[in-house]
Amino acid sequence: MSFSKKNNPFSSPQSLSEWLRPRLPSESFASWGVKPGTKNVHNLWLEVSQGETILADSTPPIRTVSVVSVRIIGKNNKILVESHQELSDGSVRNRCRPLSEKRKGDEKFEGAVFRAIKEELGSYDVMILGDSYREKVEERDSLSYPGLPARYVLQCVDVKVDGLPEEEFCTDEAEEYADSTADKALSIKKHFWKWVSYDSVHF
Repeated sequence: MSFSKKNNPFSSPQSLSEWLRPRLPSESFASWGVKPGTKNVHNLWLEVSQGETILADSTPPIRTVSVVSVRIIGKNNKILVESHQELSDGSVRNRCRPLSEKRKGDEKFEGAVFRAIKEELGSYDVMILGDSYREKVEERDSLSYPGLPARYVLQCVDVKVDGLPEEEFCTDEAEEYADSTADKALSIKKHFWKWVSYDSVHF
């Protein structure tokens, strides 16, 4: 059994918390939203509610997320990476990776790419480069939710985006969730970007 937006027994973050507590190491679960760079159970509940995350009914549960990873190619073949994020609690989360975004439920791959760029960078002319698409699966513990194993289905693509700054810059995050529960969830306030050499970024 897996739990997602189509099959979500969790009526609230509290019900999700009660389900998770006996299935996760107590010390790890207690660090959610407390340890810098982590998210809280309200974030995970929103992810499940929005169809971004599927939770397997196991001990520990396995969180499966479909992610688009967008390698933006600039002048001199430089690649844009997100160096770090500033969260709503004032903490900083290091990233050092290309722009990425969770897909929502049945959202098409291309739609997720364009949404990710608009939400994190703003409105620009975007061109997906042909023959650059590739997919891979990574399994590792989630940095956002310590103690929760994660399976990331990564869909990677190269794009050109016209009009981006050529130096380091930062952007404000668009509102991620409309649900009232989002007020209690940690959110990203700012993204910090820099250009790095092509060879230093691997998909």
